[in-house]
Amino acid sequence: MGYWDVPEGTNCVEKTWITTKLGTALGLVGSAYHIVAFQPDSAMAALQRATSATVTMATMGAVFGMATCLSAQAREAPDDPLNYFIGGCASGIFMGARTHSAMTGTSACLGLGTLAFFTKVGKMEGWKLAGPPKL
Repeated sequence: MGYWDVPEGTNCVEKTWITTKLGTALGLVGSAYHIVAFQPDSAMAALQRATSATVTMATMGAVFGMATCLSAQAREAPDDPLNYFIGGCASGIFMGARTHSAMTGTSACLGLGTLAFFTKVGKMEGWKLAGPPKL
């Protein structure tokens, strides 16, 4: 089952597990590109960089999944896009805490919250970013 197959506001553990796996994969890919683009001095430095980025992204995925699901349960509005804004904002706040920067946290909160909000709206309304042309 995928993320969108689990009903909103239910089975928070499964939804959080899915977003954690996605965050981990994005962290691994991103850290691999970063290591190739900016080669570290040693293998240990590369391992530390990859681990740090991957754990941060995995945690952000977990925070997003749990915050979105718990918000849907607490607000009793499972399909409200505001739940996704709350989840994205919570992930952004974590990023700010991780970097020890209030400005990073605020910017990430607004950016990730807005991205998540419009992702949910697009999913609900059937928006397509790519696909076959309509004839």
